[in-house]
This record gives sequence, C-alpha cells and structure tokens, in this order.
Amino acid sequence: MAKKPTQSSSYTAKDIQVLEGLDPVRKRPAMYIGSTGLDGLHHLVWEVLDNAIDEAMAGYAKNIALSLLPSNRVRVIDDGRGIPVEKHPQTKKSTLETVMTILHAGGKFGGEAYKVSGGLHGVGVSVVNALSIYMKAEVSRDGMRYEQEYVRGEPKGPVKKVGSSKGTGTAVLFEADPEIFKEIKFDAKKIKDHLRQQAYLTSGVCITFVDERDEQKKETYAFYFEGALASYVDYLTRGMTSEHENIFYAKGERDGIVVEAAFRYTKEFEIYEESFANNIITPEGGTHLTGFRSALTRTLNDYAKKNNILKGEDTLTGDDVREGMTVVVSIKIREPQFEGQTKAKLGNPEAKTVVETIVTETLNDFLERNPQDARAILEKCLLASKARQAAKAARQTVLRKGILEGLALPGKLADCSSKDPEESELYLVEGESAGGSGKQARDRKFQAILPLRGKILNVERARLDKILSSKEIRSLVIALGTAIAEDFDIEKLRYHRIIIMADADSDGNHIRTLILTLFYRYFKPLIEHGYLYIAQPPLYKIQVGKHIGYAYTEDQKEKVVAGLIKQAGSGKPNIQRYKGLGEMNPEELWETTMNPQNRILLQVTIENGKEADRIFDILMGDEVLPRKKFIQTYAKSVKNLDI
Repeated sequence: MAKKPTQSSSYTAKDIQVLEGLDPVRKRPAMYIGSTGLDGLHHLVWEVLDNAIDEAMAGYAKNIALSLLPSNRVRVIDDGRGIPVEKHPQTKKSTLETVMTILHAGGKFGGEAYKVSGGLHGVGVSVVNALSIYMKAEVSRDGMRYEQEYVRGEPKGPVKKVGSSKGTGTAVLFEADPEIFKEIKFDAKKIKDHLRQQAYLTSGVCITFVDERDEQKKETYAFYFEGALASYVDYLTRGMTSEHENIFYAKGERDGIVVEAAFRYTKEFEIYEESFANNIITPEGGTHLTGFRSALTRTLNDYAKKNNILKGEDTLTGDDVREGMTVVVSIKIREPQFEGQTKAKLGNPEAKTVVETIVTETLNDFLERNPQDARAILEKCLLASKARQAAKAARQTVLRKGILEGLALPGKLADCSSKDPEESELYLVEGESAGGSGKQARDRKFQAILPLRGKILNVERARLDKILSSKEIRSLVIALGTAIAEDFDIEKLRYHRIIIMADADSDGNHIRTLILTLFYRYFKPLIEHGYLYIAQPPLYKIQVGKHIGYAYTEDQKEKVVAGLIKQAGSGKPNIQRYKGLGEMNPEELWETTMNPQNRILLQVTIENGKEADRIFDILMGDEVLPRKKFIQTYAKSVKNLDI
C-alpha cells in the first residue's frame, strides 16, 4: 500500500522547472556530448570542426585550420561562405547570434544552404558555446568582418562590424568551461588522427593542424589527399601484406545519396570496418554498412559460382568474405537518421538499398576487369571458409569436452567458492611455482587461480582451429565459461575481474603480451566491458630495521626508502629486487599483489582500435622488418627493461 503523502512532498506547478535557452545543455551536458570526461571534451572540437567540414562538403571551403592555443583555447578557421549576419526573420536577432546561441538553429534543417551535413542535428556549435567559459565567432563576408563574444552561451554584446575583409569564412574560438569539464587536456595525437581521417573523406580539401600551446615546441601538420577512400584504405593497411594488387574503390550516386566504398584484403585474419554518414563516423555501423556487406557476400558468391571456383552446394558466408578485409564505407545523405545524440549508428533504410546497388555494380566490374585480383580474393575467402569449418569442429570439441569434464572446469583451476561473477576474480598466473604461491595466498571465497605453463601460443600467427589445440588456451576458454568465436556469450562469464599476473621482467612482459593478444583478438568484449586487468607486483622489497615497504616502480623506490628511514629514525636500507612472483612467500604475494586493500591493478582499455590492431600486428605478426623498425623507434623511451 502506498504511503500517505506528507505536506512536504507536494507536487505543484512550482515543482516543474523550465530550462530556457542553452540551460538544458549546462544542466545535462552528457545528453548532448556523451560525457563530461576527455571524450566529451574532444567532442566539442569535433562539433566546431563539423561546421567547417560541412562548408567543404558543400563545395565552398578549400582550407580549414585547427589550432590548439595557450590557456586551453581551440580555434577553427575555414574559408567558406561565412555565417550570415543579417537579422533573422524568426528570432529578430543577428543570424550569427541565432546560430551560436539557440538550439536547433542552423542551415541544415531546410532550404538549399546544405544538401548534406554532419553537425549534431543542428545543435553542435550552440552546445559548444553553452559548455564554454568563453567563445568568439568571427565572420568575413560581403567585404566586411564581424565578430561576437560569448560567456557560457550568453552574448557579451551585439554582433559588431570590426573592419573590412577581402575573403570569406568563419573563425570560432572557444575555451571549455572548467565547471563542466574537471580535466581539460587536449590530445594532439587524437586530434591529428581525426583531422587526417576527415581529410581522406573530404578529398581535395587542405586541413591544417597547429599546436601553439608551447611556443618552444610549436607543431604544424597539413593533411591533403586526392585519392579519396582508396588512399585511406592504403593508409589503414600500411605495413600489412596485401592479397591483391589493386584496391577496390566505388563511387556513385542514386536517389540523391552519394556512396563511396573502398577495400583491400591483407594476409591478416581480422576484419576492420569503418563507416561514415556525412563524414560522421558511425562506430556501430548501420544500414549503409549492412548494404555493403550484403553486396559483397552475394557478388563474390555469384562470381565464384559463375567461374567454377565454388564446388557443389558450397556457399561463402559473410564472415568468410570479410576475413582479412579492411573496408571504409562513406555516404552523403540529405536527411540522416542517427540512433542517439552521438550518432553511433545510421538508421536510414534507403541507404542500404542504394549502397547495395552501387557496390554490386562496381564490384562486378572490378572482378571482371581484374581477374588476378578476383582469383586472389576468392582463394582468401575459400581458405577462410575451410578454416571456419575446422574451427567450428574444434569449438564443439572444446565445449563437449568441458561439459563431460564437469561443467567446464579444468583440473588445474583452483576455483573460488562464490558463484557470483560480480565479486569473483580469476588470476591468470605465469608458471606452476607462482600458481602454487597464488593458491596459498588467495582469498578462496572470491579469488580463483589458473596457472599457465610457459608461454601460450601466439594467436596472431594462428587460426582458431590451431589455437584450440593448445591445452593452455582450452583450459582458459573453459574456465571463463563464455566459449569463443561464434559461440561466445558474455552473459556466461564466470568472473568479472580477470587479472593477468606475471613476473616484472622481460619474460613476464612477453607472457602478458601473448595473453593480451589472445583477449584482444578473441575476447574483445571482455576488455570493452572493463573486465581485464594487469596485476602490478612490486619490483622491490625494502627493509629498514623492522620496517618493511614495497616499491612498484623505479621512481617510487627512493621515496619508499626515505619514508622507511624516517619511520625507523635511522638505519641502512636492505633492498631486495624481486625477479619473479615465485620469490615471494604467500603472505608477501597476498599483501602486495592480491589484497584488494593494497594491490595495484591496471585496467586494460582500448582507446584506438585500429592503432591497437596495428601494434599487435607489428609486435606479434610474421613480418620482422616492421617489428625491427618499431623497436628502433621506441627503444630510447623504454624504462625498466630487464636484460
């Protein structure tokens, strides 16, 4: 029965808050930019940049410059038409002020100003204004230069005419509000990567990046590409071995939708796909990517059957034809329907039909004109098909074996008593010796130990059927409970903290890298959900008299020594360098590495999927030259290398 309301719980008109102007943005910023962390901070940059890119896509801007300035200020300049400044018929204010201060005001909702555009449903630049402690807009058009300044979205005064101008364009400068963003730190590499991507997608436009935050280290980069998506795919596959000579590239227009697509197969096993709608990346794909996949699968099957490459009733699946492929699909569409404010997925049903039609036509032509490329591509797909069937048999064997051996628990797993995944954690421990110490040190209620003997198989160089022939990997798959590949089910995960615990030396680093490669390639959702960690065992045990401390880094060692000497009053420190987990007794291992009150765990995250993919290829792949170059490049910045 509901409680009788008290006088203080009244609900009247005065309880309804009306947010005017840009107040809703400041009240709930994450609704508009995704978060108020570093990703949301950079989203401000992308929104201001989108307006300049829209001018370029419309054919009016040829040059865009983005500068990082002192005091955490960002400036974006384009040589487009310039935002109009005359009085707007609806708002009775300057059009510039209307665009900069009113949600859902812009040239992208009607008329012919923009046939296609990115922008955040027309709220982009006004949202940035609302979340900035300061913003200034400068416009050059009709021979004159105008400007207006704002504080947290409110104009400091009217639009002013400040001089004459020979050119046209818009410059927007903003400073993010520290009341909204607790950490304001712009990542130059992240911004450069984004600008490079936009330059590939906007062929023939020069995009310049200038980092002016430090006068002593001023950096300038310019991005200009004429090869469109074919050049972008070439860039994405740098350092990889191609399966065929020519990159496939398609461009066409139908029903007002412009479609571009490019792909290349490499000798890798992984699939890499990027999709865009009006130059906005759609990380969750959508109808445009679905259309491409359908066209690819059907066209390659038709070509293979027509040329007697496929025998009998065999049919290539979508996974078969995409293994080892790097593909980029980009469409320009007048009325994009994005799912969610941050445009993760495109929903326009007409996009699927148009992309499918254009890719089918151009891919048929590509295969007929390049028979050697066609043969190489189909051989790659057939090999993937055979491997898929072998892997399916291997997966079924592992699953059957797990069920027969007692609910999938391998004998060497020392499981925890808790059956609640949220509180349970699995330590993957290097070697039987450390595994023995871990079993004695752990809290049996929630900590499980799985010793891994030696270095596991390098999965970067093997297909799934070979991977599942490894006893160590089979044990891990069974212990996790999720199965693997097509059978993977994250809901069946038995532990929500999977902790890699290896020695703090070069062998331990190699073992960590092998395990990380396995998780990145075959259990990526576990990383994306934040379930994978790396334990940080101490490098040193330091004792001064009866006082004992541990140092986890070289930099920490001197501080710990000083602190212990101060505690003891005086004394000579005894410093023991740990060479392995096996050197610690169970009490030390618990206290330093496994006790939730004291331990240091590093959570594994993926910030840039393509860059992570490339580094795993370099470090763990077959090609020696790229690995040698990588080591030579970064050798000087390595710390704590055991020799």
